Amino acid sequence: MNFIVKNIIRFIILILLQVTIFNNIQLSGFINPYLYVLFILLLPFNTPPWLLLVFSFFMGLSIDVFSNTIGIHASACVFMGFLRPYILNYISVRDNYECNIEQGLYVYGFSWFFKYALILILAHHSFLFIVEVFSFNNFGDTLIRIILSSIFTLILVITSQFIISKK
Repeated sequence: MNFIVKNIIRFIILILLQVTIFNNIQLSGFINPYLYVLFILLLPFNTPPWLLLVFSFFMGLSIDVFSNTIGIHASACVFMGFLRPYILNYISVRDNYECNIEQGLYVYGFSWFFKYALILILAHHSFLFIVEVFSFNNFGDTLIRIILSSIFTLILVITSQFIISKK
């Protein structure tokens, strides 16, 4: 399937899933799953940094529009998109990355994908929740929200990779 069509479909499906299902899940106010970050995680390695930031911005802005938040998700997604090339360089595989391959669980293995997703999801959630609270009062509660939401989102991302990805 064409790269553009595939990512447009992924973009729409993840927005619909996030808005209709995952925005309505809030367990004790501490667990908020954000599966839409999967869009940024699965973009190909050779996506130019400027385009990655544009895609990240529009993904976050779409969630902001439907969630009635004011740029919080857009800024967190842009932060995640900004960090992504540096994280890829940090955890790079031995022979570097193949340009036209999408990253996924079965491409570079579970361990690599777990580290890659964990770092970026933690960065996204940390930025999101700290900007949302915009205060260091009750920092312990914010830290618990970051950790629990990151774990739950990571479980959803890895589960979706087992379900959707091809071996």
